Amino acid sequence: MGAIFGTDGVRGVANRELTPELALKLGRAGAYVLSRGLPGASLVVGWDTRISSDMLEAALTAGICSAGVNVLKVGVMPTAAIAYLTRALGAAGGVVISASHNPMDDNGIKFFGASGYKLSDGMEEEIEQLVSCPDRIPAPVGAGVGRAYPVVDAVDRYVAFLKDTVSCDFSGLKVVVDCANGAASRVAPRVLAELGAEVIPIFNAPDGVNINAGCGSTHPVALQEAVLEHGAHLGLAHDGDADRVIAVDGRGNPVDGDQIMVILARALQKKGRLAKNTVVATVMSNLGLDLALGQSGIRVLKTRVGDRYVLEELLRSGATFGGEQSGHIIMLDYNTTGDGILTALQLLQVVRETGATLQELAAQMEKLPQLLENVRVTDKEKVMNSPVLARAIREQEERLAGQGRILVRPSGTEPLVRVMVEGRDMDLLRSIAGKLVDVIRKESS
Repeated sequence: MGAIFGTDGVRGVANRELTPELALKLGRAGAYVLSRGLPGASLVVGWDTRISSDMLEAALTAGICSAGVNVLKVGVMPTAAIAYLTRALGAAGGVVISASHNPMDDNGIKFFGASGYKLSDGMEEEIEQLVSCPDRIPAPVGAGVGRAYPVVDAVDRYVAFLKDTVSCDFSGLKVVVDCANGAASRVAPRVLAELGAEVIPIFNAPDGVNINAGCGSTHPVALQEAVLEHGAHLGLAHDGDADRVIAVDGRGNPVDGDQIMVILARALQKKGRLAKNTVVATVMSNLGLDLALGQSGIRVLKTRVGDRYVLEELLRSGATFGGEQSGHIIMLDYNTTGDGILTALQLLQVVRETGATLQELAAQMEKLPQLLENVRVTDKEKVMNSPVLARAIREQEERLAGQGRILVRPSGTEPLVRVMVEGRDMDLLRSIAGKLVDVIRKESS
């Protein structure tokens, strides 16, 4: 993919790796690639609540305008809203400034094409080449320079779109929603309330530095406690840019992306709306997902970890539904990328239509014990190419004796190697994971 773009756009520590200078160059190059042959073209630009987003938005906007392309500024919005608004506003593309679930210090820049889909590898490579050779991009002057325009009804448009994806109201449901002090803060509580739910929002007061801090889809403990405290029917937790959702049932039990996919896939199948009778998941999904969907005759296709690979397989296979255990779920019948708020609404619709509790719905899938360890490393490639690690993995797989699996992979967005061990004996899983973590740390030093 090149030195700038990773598995999900450009990411790095803001003002160190992802600098304003780089943001300007990316804006200029991206605008040129996306607007060719489209006079008067515009790009939609939105961002999450990180303190560095203001800085990067200013630089990105300057770069876009310097290429003669206008900017439609939608402010703090979920990533999926940018994909939707790009299509709704007839823009040549969209740009999101966000590092999703990453810590506050990080930030990122991600592009969408006019169709609302993330860019192909080829287009990202072209943008990367132009970042290195900016003289190849024309520099208009006078009236040819782009301008920036605020889209004052952006939130209203997105909320209306979300509400149109469900066919019932949620009156009588008490829902706690954890906004991760991120982009969901303005949208998620509002759309749930307008659909009739009694909403208890938490972590919905972003201050620039508290995004994802001990909250959101990667830290559901506070949501579990709030659901029990308020006697809510269920809880929903988003991440910083709201492209994910993890749920909590009325008894405080977490319901992850795999369980949500089983619930939604079976509901879609009953309505005759599960395209190709297929779900696309990643190799990180619990084996319980395969078993549960298999019982319903639903085919499961597996991909590498990352929503871009899920999307590629959806488009290749003709399926329209898939996602990740993290709660990043794509429903192409509605939007072109993972949309945590939309997914949450679809889940609530199943709760309402079936009359079942979330706990009862989640019980459709038996989760096999699964242990995940994240190991911080200095060189992911060195570790992953280590013959010592390869030998250690083989040795630990022998201990599982065919009754589980091991997956060791580098993170696509952080300096981490992730170790996942799955099986029926948690004590054995802990032992196996511990030995692999030790090897990875030694190989990284």
